[in-house]
Amino acid sequence: MLKKIILFLRGYDWIMAASVFVLIVVGLSAIYSVDLSRGAENLNFLPTQLVALGLGTILLIVAARSHTTVYKKYTPYIYIASLILLLGVLFFGVTISGTTGWYRIGSLSFQPAEIAKVGLILILGWLVDRTGRRFYEFSFFFSSGFLAFLAVALILLQPDLGSAFILFGIWASFLFFTNVKKRYIFTLVISVVGVFLLGWFFLFEDYQKARLTTFINPSSDPLGAGYNLQQSLIAIGSGRWFGRGLGFGSQSQLKFLPEAQTDFIFSVIAEELGFVGVLLIIIPFFVLLWRLAETADRSKSEFGAYVAFGAAIFFFLQFMLNVGSSAGLLPITGVPLPFVSYGGSSLIINLLLVGVVESIAKYSTGKEKALDF
Repeated sequence: MLKKIILFLRGYDWIMAASVFVLIVVGLSAIYSVDLSRGAENLNFLPTQLVALGLGTILLIVAARSHTTVYKKYTPYIYIASLILLLGVLFFGVTISGTTGWYRIGSLSFQPAEIAKVGLILILGWLVDRTGRRFYEFSFFFSSGFLAFLAVALILLQPDLGSAFILFGIWASFLFFTNVKKRYIFTLVISVVGVFLLGWFFLFEDYQKARLTTFINPSSDPLGAGYNLQQSLIAIGSGRWFGRGLGFGSQSQLKFLPEAQTDFIFSVIAEELGFVGVLLIIIPFFVLLWRLAETADRSKSEFGAYVAFGAAIFFFLQFMLNVGSSAGLLPITGVPLPFVSYGGSSLIINLLLVGVVESIAKYSTGKEKALDF
């Protein structure tokens, strides 16, 4: 019996799993603290997050036990389903903070943009596998760009700039690491500038423009568009080495810090747990990225290698956008901190993606390398 258990557990990346567990625990602690600001008898965020954690853990286990050939077989269907969900939310979704990006069934809601992120990573890995390393051909640049464009365009129509940027960043990273021709990259840069200008004048909402202008000059409107950032910086600065204590942060407990459980969860942790708490996020997060990169490097299949690589890029971009915006280094985009921020859709999908990579670590790694960083 013991031998069977050891054989079953062998091959999975337990360091990766442990880093994810630490991030989730720190996130739950911060979410509980934010809940306390609403009154101990009115806990709402924490129970919902725990339900999402339970569902996500089940999906992680199922995904980790499934062979990578299953994902390769069903990837096109997963991608198409994600596009259908993105299209449907424009007509049947609910609008929150100016973005029509959620399906709501009773008291439950989910964000199809999160599913689209996984769908894009899988379809790009699938495309790379089918291309056979002919990355220099225009057909690869065009086909991968078309697949990314469909998802990005539908998300921009919501509009959700943060998720659109994440999807675009995943595709751009694939182009960079597959060494496509430089003239294709140049064309891409020109196109991005053109799309941004078009969006600025015809697509972006006023509050989204304000986020960008406030980033350039945070003090221009400290009580208006710059209020969130000012409160975030105050929270981070007041935490010092060991913080004010869980549940004793003035910015989060007195509700000066808006969206403390999602967009500014990093600020809550920095204020209440201090620099030590920040390290409890940064260290396990970069351990996670290291294990994802190791899995990609050791994978024997192109599909497995680039899916693991895409997962690393996905988590890295979300981490940088969330922490960077909280610290005033990047514009505020509303991107959650992976495994830490409140949000059922995000946590469930993130755990599902970790399960997929665990499957790659168990079934698709060996001496031969498919991806050379």
